[in-house]
Amino acid sequence: MSDILDTEERRELPSSMYGLPERREYPMPDAAHVRAAEAYFRYCPEDLKPRLARAILRFGREYGMDIQSPTILEYASMPEE
Repeated sequence: MSDILDTEERRELPSSMYGLPERREYPMPDAAHVRAAEAYFRYCPEDLKPRLARAILRFGREYGMDIQSPTILEYASMPEE
């Protein structure tokens, strides 16, 4: 799988592979896409950032990554709404 998912590849991914599954946004089928989600995190709506941050950490652990972004870690520690 390349770093860029085409429309068909995105369609075939289960919702569980997305950082925001209900919106099917921020796909994370591999480590490269976790890094992309980190890079695009600032564009996420403010009220969804804590959920996306937790997803980035969860997928990162799954792929053996050590996420160190202070912003991601801060949002991930916020309580659920």
